[in-house]
This record gives sequence, C-alpha cells and structure tokens, in this order.
Amino acid sequence: MIKIAIYGKGGIGKSTVCSNISVALAKKGVKVMQIGCDPKADSTILLHKGEKLPSIMEEYTKKGTALSLDDIVFIGEEGVICCETGGPPPGTGCAGRGIINSLERLEKLSAYKIYKPDIVIFDVLGDVVCGGFSMPMRKGYAQKVYVVTSSEKMSRYACANISMALENFKGRGYAELGGYILNKSTSPSDRDSLNELCKDFNTQIIGEISYDPIIKSAEENDTTIIHSYPDTTVAEQFKNIAEKIYA
Repeated sequence: MIKIAIYGKGGIGKSTVCSNISVALAKKGVKVMQIGCDPKADSTILLHKGEKLPSIMEEYTKKGTALSLDDIVFIGEEGVICCETGGPPPGTGCAGRGIINSLERLEKLSAYKIYKPDIVIFDVLGDVVCGGFSMPMRKGYAQKVYVVTSSEKMSRYACANISMALENFKGRGYAELGGYILNKSTSPSDRDSLNELCKDFNTQIIGEISYDPIIKSAEENDTTIIHSYPDTTVAEQFKNIAEKIYA
C-alpha cells in the first residue's frame, strides 16, 4: 500500500487535484482511499456530486466508542473510498488535534486493513505545518509529500514552509518530499519562479495544471475534470500526475 500526502495553501486547488488524481487512478483499476484532513471537511465533495460527508470528528462526538466505519467511510465516484477528519467548530478547539484524533480513530477501527486500498491520499491544509497538520508526514502515514502551489507569493511561501518542515523532520523517519504540482495562473513566468524552490529543496515539478475555465465549470457542476471533460488537455495533465505518483 502506497500512502501519500498532498499539501498546499488553502484555496490553491489541492482538493481538486486530489479528487482528479483519485478518479484517474480508480479508472485504471487502482483501489484509492482519499482522506480529507481539513476542518472544513470538503476534500471529497467533488466525488459525491457536491454533497459533504459526515466527518469523523462530528460522528465521534455523537457516537463515541460506538462509532463504526460505516458511519465515517463512504464510496464516491469510480469507487474511491472517502472520509473526512473534520474538526471542531471555529473558536471551540484545536483543528490539529481533531486531525490527530481522527487518523488515530481510523487506525483503531482497522480501516486500512478492512478496505485494503492500493493507495491512500491524505489531502492536507498547508498554511500551518504543526501539530495535527503535520500528522500525515509522520512515520506510519505518508511515505511521500507532494505540494500544490502556484507562482503567487503566499502560495510559494506556504510551499517553502512545508518543504522546510520535511527537511527538518527527515531524520525522524518522516515522509520525504516527492515534488511540486504547479497550478498555473495566466502568468508565463509561473514555472521560473517555482524552479527556484526546486533548487533550494533539491526536488522537481512533477506536473502542472493549465489555467482553464473548464476547471471552474466542472467544480460548479460538482464533479471532476476526469469525469466531465475526459478528453481535454487538463484531464491528461491530471492523468500524467497520477501516473507519476503511482509509479
């Protein structure tokens, strides 16, 4: 079983990237599990026609030790296994602690042994790399981390922080940096600015997603590019990234 984590600044499009990668792999016969690690619990929304799933945190709050996998694991588009960690309401608790508790809960319920995925994709908010948000980097979780970024300053700043965290943690058996995924804007210098980060952290751009209105169109229709526009350039880009991740 391969385990990867996809990080990125909030709003950079990592959930769209994760969902399209998940569907691209599932279409090839790969058994995929996607775990949203964000208090908003919206990582898998495109895999469920716009419907938000009950999160592990909210279901555990209701049911406690009576919680079962049937309460928190759902099957989405192309058979992708989906769950959301969720988190406490804003201002009422630590979102990072919610992620830690949720991932530990999945372990206790033997989710990976029961569903037997070929690949697990953790979709993680990357604005803060501490506490629970670094949980998927830790030993026993993701083996590699990929960062979705653009050439925008704050996105690159978050990308650098995530890369630095991995550099600092590597002596502890944490995940290694697998590379960057460039979510392009209309700027022709997108790749140049990201190449500087690649040099700094000895990594590579494993793929790029073109700026294209069909991405927004698919999201407004609550579905993935792979499903709605399978024969487009953008769909091929997602497929290529999926192949590199699952090589």
